[in-house]
Amino acid sequence: MKQKIRFIINPISGVGKKGELPRLIEQNLDHSRFEYDIKYTEYRKHAKEIARTASHEGVDIVCAVGGDGSVHEVGTALIGTATKLAIIPCGSGNGLARHLGIPVDIEKSILTINTAPIFKMDTVLVNDKPFLGIGGYGFDAHIAKMFDNYHKRGFWSYVKLVVKEFATFKPVKIEVEINGKKETKNVFLCNIANASEFGNGFVISPNSDITDGQIELCFFKPFSPWLAPFVVRRFFKRTVHQSRYSEIIQVKKARLTLSKTLAHYDGEPFQVREELNVEVIPQSLNILTGNKK
Repeated sequence: MKQKIRFIINPISGVGKKGELPRLIEQNLDHSRFEYDIKYTEYRKHAKEIARTASHEGVDIVCAVGGDGSVHEVGTALIGTATKLAIIPCGSGNGLARHLGIPVDIEKSILTINTAPIFKMDTVLVNDKPFLGIGGYGFDAHIAKMFDNYHKRGFWSYVKLVVKEFATFKPVKIEVEINGKKETKNVFLCNIANASEFGNGFVISPNSDITDGQIELCFFKPFSPWLAPFVVRRFFKRTVHQSRYSEIIQVKKARLTLSKTLAHYDGEPFQVREELNVEVIPQSLNILTGNKK
């Protein structure tokens, strides 16, 4: 019996050949194994609605076609269900897809679905908000908010915002409570890492594993602008955890108190409460992977 796949396409996210996607899906999907349909999102949060409906209908796999925001909407709607998440990455960063080894080439990512292993991945819950890969409360949250309102998508638009905003960004004060012990930190970045990277090879937590039942709290201290090229190089070389500005703590639960209530989860900006209860939800999402996890 064939499995049913519903492809959810965000027609405006990131870059890519989305106009050609129906043809590429028809040509590259294994029709002996799968039957499929395609739905297009028409407004924000529409992907979440489509994914929930698909799960209620018993659709076997829902494939998010778009960027990290599309993956966030579809994936969080499928947490705790039997429906599996697949990804065709067409965004600016594609963080979770890259962590999973899913090709960013559209045709190759469709072909990957034909033979992809399926496993259960952990997700993260912060108060009432779930996410899949990376959450943040520092400079990255500020940029996520700016990028959300920016007139143009794509990697270079993101880079322009980072360069423009870096010099004027003020550190975030965060109180961290783990197992009853509290510590206050002033940081440039504060991240909750279930997966390893933001996207485009920019790795915040090189050793994160989305199947280990734990998450990493990643703190990066403020640093001189003159050191920026060397710091950035560490992120792309997957050696940021070796920097003297970096601190990574592995936890199952934590409590954070923020001086700034701006956050991002999987690249999507949110206003949040000052006090946040963070926990990993083990093996809560069925997902198709690439060549690694």
